[in-house]
Amino acid sequence: MATQTLIDHLAVAPVAAGRLLIGGDWVDGQDAPLPVLSPINGRQLTTLASASAADVDRAVATARAAFDDGRWSRQPPAARKAVLHRLADLIQTHALELAVLGVRDNGTEISMALRAEPGSAAGTFRYYAEALDKVYGEIAPTAPDVLGLIHREPVGVVAAIVPWNFPLMIGAWKLAPALAMGNSVVLKPAETASLSLLRLAELALEAGLPPGVLNVVTGPGHVTGQALGLSMDADVLVFTGSGATGRRLLDYSARSNLKRCYLELGGKSPNIVFADAPDLAAAAKAAATAIFRNAGQVCVAGSRLLVDRAVQDDFLAALAQATQKMTPGNPLDLSTQIGAVNSEPQLDRNLGFIADAQAEGGRLVLGGHRALVETGGWYLEPTIIADVAPHHRLFQHEVFGPVLSVTPFETEAEAIGLANATDYGLAAGVWTGNLSRAHRMVRAIRAGVVHVNTYGGADGTVPLGGVRQSGNGHDKSLHALDKYTDLKTAWIQI
Repeated sequence: MATQTLIDHLAVAPVAAGRLLIGGDWVDGQDAPLPVLSPINGRQLTTLASASAADVDRAVATARAAFDDGRWSRQPPAARKAVLHRLADLIQTHALELAVLGVRDNGTEISMALRAEPGSAAGTFRYYAEALDKVYGEIAPTAPDVLGLIHREPVGVVAAIVPWNFPLMIGAWKLAPALAMGNSVVLKPAETASLSLLRLAELALEAGLPPGVLNVVTGPGHVTGQALGLSMDADVLVFTGSGATGRRLLDYSARSNLKRCYLELGGKSPNIVFADAPDLAAAAKAAATAIFRNAGQVCVAGSRLLVDRAVQDDFLAALAQATQKMTPGNPLDLSTQIGAVNSEPQLDRNLGFIADAQAEGGRLVLGGHRALVETGGWYLEPTIIADVAPHHRLFQHEVFGPVLSVTPFETEAEAIGLANATDYGLAAGVWTGNLSRAHRMVRAIRAGVVHVNTYGGADGTVPLGGVRQSGNGHDKSLHALDKYTDLKTAWIQI
């Protein structure tokens, strides 16, 4: 059966009501269930259990008991590796089901979701399955009559809060290394994108993960997320999402047990095009993809285009031409390149940014309006706004939507100043044929990831993390393991 036919079949399948996973049992939350509205058509897809503070406390206590009794934390590395590999196999086997379920829930275009969600998640679980038995302790260079050992131990209970744009991919970035190191986890998905992670939890049990090692609590952030942040028995909290929520989580940590918090808080990433770029047409096409795929709902999206004034007009024309080929459409159609905005409030926020940008003097080059209104879903035309000044709201703040600001520069120094002129520091892009300039820009831009003559595509071998108000800590690569282990010194007199 052709892939599109299978997608169409899965797209109309009924979706069971989401429940909480606590200790290997699927249970209802104590609070009233939440409706799940599909961004594709605005209609209710199913309901989601809403965990109360008591439900969260029970999930954390269950995770703690599972950690303390060693059912996972004291399993040999080879045993943990086998379970994670089985989980990766199951993700691959159910990839189309997981992708379609996620798209119905959050609106990502299916062509991207297949690769970025189950495809990425399976690879991430395999990566950390292979890494977990290759991380060693150390022997310190001590005096001959002393043996100094440095042990790596799991931290205990990890609280993981995952956003709605790529729930499986980002969920795996947190779950896989945490589980690989022997921790127990309490996972809270976003209330507008929980369904694929609930299915992943089912597959984890099927793969042989012991009950209680992974618990999933769903519900609104101000109840479920707050309770997880205030937990006195979670040892580490990892989060991807907004700066406002990140600040609240730091406050919750201070008010509770001082749990370590690792926060990935998004960005306002500059994509810088110099006149000497090796292929301006390719750069224009990549710039469009960098901001408009997944309707701009990507933390590293190249949302600020900084373009050399010498080529600005020609580049904008090429960019507009590339963008006009990317029209919003049904996210479940394999030919669609821009899916839906995740929720109606998010769509309203996007439109508000566009209105403010024009009021501040920005020039609307393309788009700017809601699309596909007749579907009942939440779609926005890919939007390009030129003449955006550094003090404008659109230049300074993350939209998290398909809205690109364009600002010209004349010198390399000015480009660096503009690139660093926000509070964020997650990602950046540089397009130049000058190797020396490329290296200078990588060093000068304050960001966790700097792409050169490309944008996006960095795989799991390298870390993703930001500086300044884009947060701290890193997902991906072997460096991510540091968040999920403690160092213990043994000082032994011989």
